[in-house]
Amino acid sequence: MSDVAGRRRARGGGGAARRAARSAVSFETAKYIERNIPNFEVLTEEALEIIETNAETLLEEIGVNFVNNPAACALWKEAGADVQGERVHIPRGLARKLCATAPREFTQHARNPERNVVIGGRNLVLAPVYGPPFVRDMAGGRRYATMEDFRKFVKLGYMSKWLHHSGGTVCEPTDVAVNKRHLDMLHAHMTLSDKPFMGSVTEPSRAQDSVDMCEILFGKDFVQENTVMTSLINVNSPMTFDDVMMGALEVYAKNNQACIISPFIVGGAMAPVSVVGTLTQVLAEVLAGIAYSQMVRPGAPIIFGTFVTSIDMGSGAPTFGTPEASQILYGAGQLARRMGLPYRSGGGLCGSKLPDAQAAYESANTLNAALLGGVNFMLHACGWLEGGLVSSFEKFVMDADQLGTLHKMAAGIAIDDNAQAMDAIREVGPGGHYLGCAHTQANFQDAFWKTQLLDYKPFETWDEEGARDTMTLAAERVERMLNDYQQPMIDPGVNEALAGYVANKKASMRDSFT
Repeated sequence: MSDVAGRRRARGGGGAARRAARSAVSFETAKYIERNIPNFEVLTEEALEIIETNAETLLEEIGVNFVNNPAACALWKEAGADVQGERVHIPRGLARKLCATAPREFTQHARNPERNVVIGGRNLVLAPVYGPPFVRDMAGGRRYATMEDFRKFVKLGYMSKWLHHSGGTVCEPTDVAVNKRHLDMLHAHMTLSDKPFMGSVTEPSRAQDSVDMCEILFGKDFVQENTVMTSLINVNSPMTFDDVMMGALEVYAKNNQACIISPFIVGGAMAPVSVVGTLTQVLAEVLAGIAYSQMVRPGAPIIFGTFVTSIDMGSGAPTFGTPEASQILYGAGQLARRMGLPYRSGGGLCGSKLPDAQAAYESANTLNAALLGGVNFMLHACGWLEGGLVSSFEKFVMDADQLGTLHKMAAGIAIDDNAQAMDAIREVGPGGHYLGCAHTQANFQDAFWKTQLLDYKPFETWDEEGARDTMTLAAERVERMLNDYQQPMIDPGVNEALAGYVANKKASMRDSFT
């Protein structure tokens, strides 16, 4: 339901278009990544079969808990599971059979159809950080997040070329009551951006509010027939599905909206310390969660999710960007592909307190692993800091810039006549240079990926301009992007209806901060 004029206004014509292209203001969004490179696979066929067999054993012999949810237990019993109180023992093969109705890929629609994304297959969709209660910037330091911070992140996400998705809880706005903040967050995603977004999962009624607001934005019939939200359902690892998350899952599945079924694991605390042991638990939990979604509504869109970190055995703190975490990411990707399901993992994850060298190393390790590991939906692609406790404005734009390298890598290597460059080699010959040759002149604008942030100037120029480090450059870019932001057009009637829904819903209940 995006206004057509709004989609066209950044295009212009003639001199106006050329001037806009030269300016810092741009609303261009790259299409989601379509990989033209092979996936990196670390597990042998024997290893995969061992993990799959052990996961089925775990489901049958140990079982999983569906707590405070007698309706879920009844549904499992009807499907053939052995239910003992809240413990559900799933016979070998049952969960996998139920998972068979889940789609291999699906389209998530944005209010601007040009921003639609296809999740699954060879595709990779990038979404920003999710969930931190704190924010950090150079001016204000570390502080509790506010709704104004949230709106700024949505604006930055909208203006970030390489980011395909607006995300969900890009930070937790603590200045708004817990029972009402989801309304303001959804409203921000729907009106300040025209990219796809995520729904609320913190309580089933808030999931329903998300569906109701989408019906205003897209139309009720459209929502029931198409996927317009992708939402995060975390398993309470180990092997426990709580009523809050499952209640939200039930709402979304019934309304044909996508859910990421994702174990949330700190290795050594919530799963075994070994890679294969953790992958066994991940697969068992995902099988049970996806199977349940398909019992609620066969064909409901889902994503096989994995979020696994290692742990510092000295302090107990979670660690990121480690080899073991990448091995689990690669292995889970293989398991997801064997099931024929879209896969979520990865992100710009780090444990650093600042967007410094540690943050860069750790984030780069996971971003590259996610690209090579076949991830289809990458949450936390930009902005994550301090183990997920902080959303950083500077790191958001630093990460968002680097996401462009994933696009370039995923495209693979061309081998057509232009790429072979034989004419250029003949033209230059021995001892010459290629700067002025015809091939260089024809290709120089697009030959190499170009950063919009990093500094490649000579030392003297860099020094004269203030010897700015990357965080300083990022802070300046944040300010410039927010100053340049222009809200995407939205139908006035829809805008008014959304504002009215939010106002009426908030007025109908008292504030609660628990």
